[in-house]
Amino acid sequence: MVVQSTSFPSETDELKAYLARPDDDGPFPGIVIIHEVSGLNDNIKAIARRFAAEGYAALAVDLFTGRNRTICMFRFFGGMVVNSLNHGGIRDLKAALTFLSERPGVDSTRLGAIGFCMGGSFAIAWACADNRLKAIAPYYGMNPRPLKAVARACPVVGSYPAGDFTESHGQKLDVELDRYTIPHDIKIYPGTKHSFFNDQRPTYDAAASEDSWQRVLAFFKEHVG
Repeated sequence: MVVQSTSFPSETDELKAYLARPDDDGPFPGIVIIHEVSGLNDNIKAIARRFAAEGYAALAVDLFTGRNRTICMFRFFGGMVVNSLNHGGIRDLKAALTFLSERPGVDSTRLGAIGFCMGGSFAIAWACADNRLKAIAPYYGMNPRPLKAVARACPVVGSYPAGDFTESHGQKLDVELDRYTIPHDIKIYPGTKHSFFNDQRPTYDAAASEDSWQRVLAFFKEHVG
């Protein structure tokens, strides 16, 4: 595969990113990876490489580029409450998708996103506001406001820990996607904790991580790849 650090223009800033793709001409489906509150770290970069190994061009975005992380988090979470579908984080992700879709070898008709915690919340809201996305994979994310906005969402494969504060969000999302007949696969994992997919955290759960990864790959193969 080919990996590189890169950057792209957003509304007011040049945002850093990490791009991984197969080492041939393509065309490849494209995936945007949205980090959790710990930012664009080695775990997120490894996920980009895992997607590249499966035949995707994967762009992991640093939404905290050149900014104070704590201030960013307050701004982003405030945006999720009062302006779920069009706050600065969503606009940054739209710019990231434009950048990715214009890379050589990327098929701009086959695009998706995956996000974790904060990134999972962003993925769900973004899917309600950008019809270029063909599928998303939120992990332990919160739902947008109003929830009925998911009527405009693309297909969703979601993974949630049982007992976590996001479990109810997954359950409600499942009901709403049923209501609007949007293809989806929502799974609650008993005995797991928040960030169970992150192998750099003590809450990592190898079995749930692998099961959810295989579900994501199968779902993306059907709807994106």
